[in-house]
Amino acid sequence: MAKVARIPITNIYMGGDYTGRILVGPQQKPMNVILDTGSSALALDGHKYQPETAAGDKVTDLAQTDAYGDGSSWTGAVITTTVAAGAGASQVTLANANVAVAYDESADMFGATDGILGLAYAPLDNAFKMPGPTWPKKYTAAQVRAGTQQDIAPYLTQLAGEDVVSDKVAFYTRRSFVHQGGGADDPLNQGWMIVGGGEESTDLYTGTFQSVKVLADEWYNTNLKSIQVGTTTPLKVGARGAKGMPSNSIVDSGTNSLNLGPTLLKGLFTRFSAEQQALLQQSVYDNRLVAVSELGNLASWPKLTFVLEGDAGDVSLTVNPGDYWQVNTQSVGAALCAITVGEPGLDILGLPIMNGYFTIFDGEADGGRGVIKFATRK
Repeated sequence: MAKVARIPITNIYMGGDYTGRILVGPQQKPMNVILDTGSSALALDGHKYQPETAAGDKVTDLAQTDAYGDGSSWTGAVITTTVAAGAGASQVTLANANVAVAYDESADMFGATDGILGLAYAPLDNAFKMPGPTWPKKYTAAQVRAGTQQDIAPYLTQLAGEDVVSDKVAFYTRRSFVHQGGGADDPLNQGWMIVGGGEESTDLYTGTFQSVKVLADEWYNTNLKSIQVGTTTPLKVGARGAKGMPSNSIVDSGTNSLNLGPTLLKGLFTRFSAEQQALLQQSVYDNRLVAVSELGNLASWPKLTFVLEGDAGDVSLTVNPGDYWQVNTQSVGAALCAITVGEPGLDILGLPIMNGYFTIFDGEADGGRGVIKFATRK
């Protein structure tokens, strides 16, 4: 029977994006890592993890350098070491995990975390072969890129050898932004990531799953067909994606907003009342906090319904007002709308669409193309 690892996650270290704890190296050092569905590398901040070769960490002649959409980047040496995830009976230990120890990083790369765990769809991870061991020697990013490129297996792929289903992770979340006022242990800022499963976690969801079709195995590419505000006429979404993208949308656990194209967003806001539009303008376009008291009865705001192509007919996902308006954000009594202006032709459906659901990213379904499964969270 395949193993399933349940990892507690929190959004407090990254201001909304979720992180989880793994245990690394011969001493099982706790490392709090960013959970990123947009990359594949497992990289640790070299200021916080130093390889212990005498105790079992193994150096290699491989190096990696990586950059992200927000401009952050790192360069590091690839080692093999032990990585454990989960706790107790659900813990999964990988003896020879490929881990990059980042010795050069941009100032905003890791923030208050200890590293990043790539959960991307890609089955392989890029590395570069260097003339000799890459630790403790430190090659520059330019030197690394001049090396001979080869692929190494990322964490999720390596887990397949440990009887854990590769490319299958599930998320249980309640918030897109940090909830202020409840302290460090506020349950609204906590959640779970399930590695290798999801359906068995019946304590986290209720009802049956809806399966959204994945159109390409580059990202979790989906076909967004329409968005409806309350009971108004649905806004149709063009099927053609942005240049170079195989679809018009993706579902991304690493984005803490509903990032919609300018034209679609403008049309969406016309479906709200004039008073509601003024508050949305203040938050979304002017990037200013709104007093919770100004929102009035939040339950009176319309629900948003996103209709996506499914494996068996269309799938309708509801985003409640309390998920697109995140109250007690940045300070108690303040609210921020979790909707942002994106690029034309590509809508990124981030955490707000997941906050009401237990969400499984199953990259092995449909012959390896994948599906995203949603069930109402408990």
